[in-house]
Amino acid sequence: MMWGKWLPKTGYGPWPIDGGRVHKDGNRILGDGKTWNGLIGGSLTSGLLCWVMTMIPENWIFISPVEAATGWAASAFLVGTFLGFTSLVGDSTGSFFKRRRGMKREGDVSSKAPLLDTLPFAISVFVFGQIFLTNSDHGGRDLLLPMLLLVLITPILHRSFNLIGYKIGWKDVPY
Repeated sequence: MMWGKWLPKTGYGPWPIDGGRVHKDGNRILGDGKTWNGLIGGSLTSGLLCWVMTMIPENWIFISPVEAATGWAASAFLVGTFLGFTSLVGDSTGSFFKRRRGMKREGDVSSKAPLLDTLPFAISVFVFGQIFLTNSDHGGRDLLLPMLLLVLITPILHRSFNLIGYKIGWKDVPY
């Protein structure tokens, strides 16, 4: 959301991932809401946030996604970037399916597909995490229940953050 709004104000982009191309059904492949700015910037920001979390002392309320040691900083950045990327790929997948059903972003009216707006990005990050991080603490099977719980509350969190982004001017639409 931030990269898609702020970077274009500097004169760079936005560059839609689909390049404005139309699918054989007559609808855009992904639409203007899915840009290279957001995909690359969002992935790197996720990596940066993961790296910052490794710098928080263990006695704080936050738990580091990677063992909180300075030697893990590069690993934290790479894991965070990878998981951020997979989340955004999931989000783009949801947009692809919405476009196939003829659902478009129209002003302040939602596409009326709340589950396609919220679940693909959450599910994809957990699926890719389980596939590629299986032999690490981040891919352990004991995380399946917390992942399921996060998927269940994701629609509420997603809607809340979109409303906040809309209220503070980071989003043009409240969804």
